Parts: sequence; structure tokens; C-alpha cells
Amino acid sequence: MNQTEWMNDPLVAGIDKAKLQFLQTLVFEGQNLTKEQMIPFLMSVAQKGKSQNISFDNNEIDAIVTALRQYSTPEEIAKINKLMALKKKR
Repeated sequence: MNQTEWMNDPLVAGIDKAKLQFLQTLVFEGQNLTKEQMIPFLMSVAQKGKSQNISFDNNEIDAIVTALRQYSTPEEIAKINKLMALKKKR
């Protein structure tokens, strides 16, 4: 996937660019971390999001996921699907 191409998709045009950049950081900077590195990274990103008052409503999440799927490899889509299944369980 082109790392920023999804951010220009019309599906996410109505979402604040700061939110999209936040996700960009989360997804692409965290993708090659080990399990041991992931927890501190996620805690740092969560704190940053909280301090910047970044949150996503369900419509934004659906639009982002749909856009990401269009630009993802089958392996990336499988990961997205796993994350969305976990979200539904909550």
C-alpha cells in the first residue's frame, strides 16, 4: 500500500487531516515493531491522541476502514478484518 494514498481517498475527505495523520503514525510506524515494543508504542500513541483530543466516531471508522481496504494487500486486509472483528466483540 502507498503509505499516504488512502488519506486522499474521497471516502475520508470529510475527516480532519490531523486524525488521518494520527492513524498514519499508528499504522505505519508500528507495523514492524515486536510485541515487546508494541505496548510502549501504543501507550505513547494513545497518550498523544488523548492530549490532542483525537477520537473517531463510528462513521469515521467505517469510512477509514473502507478506504484502507481499497489500498491494501490481501495480508493487510486480513489484519484489518481481524481488528474489526475484535472491535465488534467489544
